[in-house]
Amino acid sequence: MNSTAVHLDSGAPQRFPVVVVGAGPAGLTVGNVLRAAGVDCLVLETETREFIERRPRAGVIEEWAVRGLQQRGLAETLLERAQLHSECEFRFGGERFRFSYAELTDTHHFIYPQQFLVTDLVREYVDVRGGEARFAVRDVRLHDLDSARPSVSYVSAETGEREIVECDFVAGCDGGRGVTRTALPGQARISRHDYGVGWLALLAEAPPSNDCVVFGIHPNGFAGHMARSPEVTRYYLECPPGDDPENWSHERVWSELRLRLAATGTGPLTEGRLIEKRVLDMHNYVVEPMVFGRLFLAGDAAHLTAPIAAKGMNLALHDAFLLGDALVGYLTGGDESGLDGYSETCLRRVWDYQEFSQWLSEVYHGTSSGDAYRAGTTFARLRRLFTSPRAAAAFAEQYLGTASGY
Repeated sequence: MNSTAVHLDSGAPQRFPVVVVGAGPAGLTVGNVLRAAGVDCLVLETETREFIERRPRAGVIEEWAVRGLQQRGLAETLLERAQLHSECEFRFGGERFRFSYAELTDTHHFIYPQQFLVTDLVREYVDVRGGEARFAVRDVRLHDLDSARPSVSYVSAETGEREIVECDFVAGCDGGRGVTRTALPGQARISRHDYGVGWLALLAEAPPSNDCVVFGIHPNGFAGHMARSPEVTRYYLECPPGDDPENWSHERVWSELRLRLAATGTGPLTEGRLIEKRVLDMHNYVVEPMVFGRLFLAGDAAHLTAPIAAKGMNLALHDAFLLGDALVGYLTGGDESGLDGYSETCLRRVWDYQEFSQWLSEVYHGTSSGDAYRAGTTFARLRRLFTSPRAAAAFAEQYLGTASGY
């Protein structure tokens, strides 16, 4: 593994039991769990604190994840401000079909934009629990991960000098493009699936046009409507992979949204200024195992789920709960069981969510594929969902992540 020689400009190395690379939901949750147990750690982040508190990302949190945050004292503001959703709506063939998943599972989705959660977690970690964090750092490097004395070095934003931190463990929570992915050894197995479609991700400065999430299944392509706040709505439009967002004018965006989300008995969309417009190429990947020496991966550094099933932030939190608790168990009591079983336990939920994402992708994209067979099976799945109680219960269980076998 990476054991690059380091030339220091700033004197003796610092030491923390755990260095967390990345201040997203996973990294900050791990940091908070450690600080609550009295374990010192250092969180490193390449962006500024102001940037991560504003960066729009996911917004759907499953109830088990909210309860996990609540048990760790991290959900007070979320529970006060989040919207509670109990239904979603499919629109296809010019009709609308309401799916009441809370009636089937007795659980809900919480709608709480990721930047709000990150703001809460940063405040709790730094301002309340006294955790150490360094923002806007550059050129993070990992060293000697396969030894008992790993270290992390970085260039300080304040001094411009390279600092080094010795530790017992590194938590890699810096996403799919972060340094922890580049530190993986050659024997790491990365499984990848490309859906062959793109999604134009949009944020509209407009109130939601519906009281729940809407999935539009249309020959022109998928369209999605997701509330983010009373003033802002997330929309998605299926598009060619690699498409240029500039190909989508304001008029074209709203014209396609109106067309793909049209159904009998629905009101007009509430239109507004588009404050974000970017194309996401739909793909998933999984890194196995999620542990390499003293490096433990969590969140998108270990696995990516395209926003097809709104699972990414939930998996990141699941990893963080397990990793934080496992590190606490080892560092405070010498219990190795949590660390030993970390990867296997995480991957059970990861692969289940991957399979659901693949299934749901066929529902979203089958009718626009140009393949009559795929379109026919898509409508068969949708009809079954609304005519078979067992099919509905199975979908609700996966949609909410409530299976007991994880």
